[in-house]
Amino acid sequence: MSEITQTTASPATSAASSGARVVLENLTRLYGRTRALDGFSLSIEPGELVALLGPSGCGKTTALRTLAGFETADAGRVLVDGLDVARVSAQKRDMGMVFQSYSLFPNMNALNNVAFGLRMRGVHAKPRRAKAGELLELVGLADQAAKYPHQMSGGQQQRVALARALAIEPRVLLLDEPLSALDAKVRLELRDQIRALQQRLAITTVFVTHDQEEALSMADRVCVMNAGRGEQTATPAELYSRPATAFVAQFVGVSSRVPVERVGDEVSLFGASCRVREGAPVSGALDALLRPEDVALEADPAARAFVTHKSFLGATTRMTVQLDEVIVRVDVRSDVAADIELGDRVALRVVARDVLVAARL
Repeated sequence: MSEITQTTASPATSAASSGARVVLENLTRLYGRTRALDGFSLSIEPGELVALLGPSGCGKTTALRTLAGFETADAGRVLVDGLDVARVSAQKRDMGMVFQSYSLFPNMNALNNVAFGLRMRGVHAKPRRAKAGELLELVGLADQAAKYPHQMSGGQQQRVALARALAIEPRVLLLDEPLSALDAKVRLELRDQIRALQQRLAITTVFVTHDQEEALSMADRVCVMNAGRGEQTATPAELYSRPATAFVAQFVGVSSRVPVERVGDEVSLFGASCRVREGAPVSGALDALLRPEDVALEADPAARAFVTHKSFLGATTRMTVQLDEVIVRVDVRSDVAADIELGDRVALRVVARDVLVAARL
């Protein structure tokens, strides 16, 4: 796959360099008795790429379609640079959208697909063809201009769809799981290219995905959604290392749940006291949620815990440890893990400075 061209932005793309500030304010969307959006709010800064991440049915696509104007909220506001566009038609919102299914016109070549939006806006043939050609060059497909969709790979088709969305110089770019239909290698290459292009143009972008790796690798911030609401919006690093809720901790990355009892600001874990992260419940049945790197282990023939599984991950090996009725996952340096066999008894200890505690399921 050819790389996206890294040259100075042409006049065809310069207008996209001033992204809009977007605010979704207390959005509610009902389908019968189902609340697809339940008071959902989100603020996006100009030029920022925000990923909406969550399981199927969490409301992320509904939020995107409401922003695009394809859905109408039952309550709430959609603000673009301070202007409420909740009742403005999709055609007048100055947004470009790229769909999972590409949605290219099969009877048009790549150049004419990219130029389609410009034609609908009344741009004359010569300038629209020139602009479409510049955009194909921008996404690394200048040599594919005469090809039809069926003559191009999935990754090439998706880049044509991206160029078409950018052709109308939108102030907001919307991406609805645009990589999910591609194979793993192409998906990895294209996500890096989309991110590079988005940063170069500084265009405000909302990216919907159910793939946490995709969201964490591409986004400036990630909004984790659940049941029509935002659970937490944060940078990828903060979202992983300091999840605000048990749902976020379990949806993003890997967490082990270990029953604990709280005494003041601490809980006892593996025989030692650990500080509780701020905001945790103070009473009732509680679990500590531990990342694999929050725990260390060492061989101990007298310990109750024992190793049940090992997964080699390169520099580290992830070990699954059985402690009574609890499963704990621990990341260990692979050179150390090589000396630990399945069935070996190990002692566990927490190495995190504090732990996330949540109500027991």
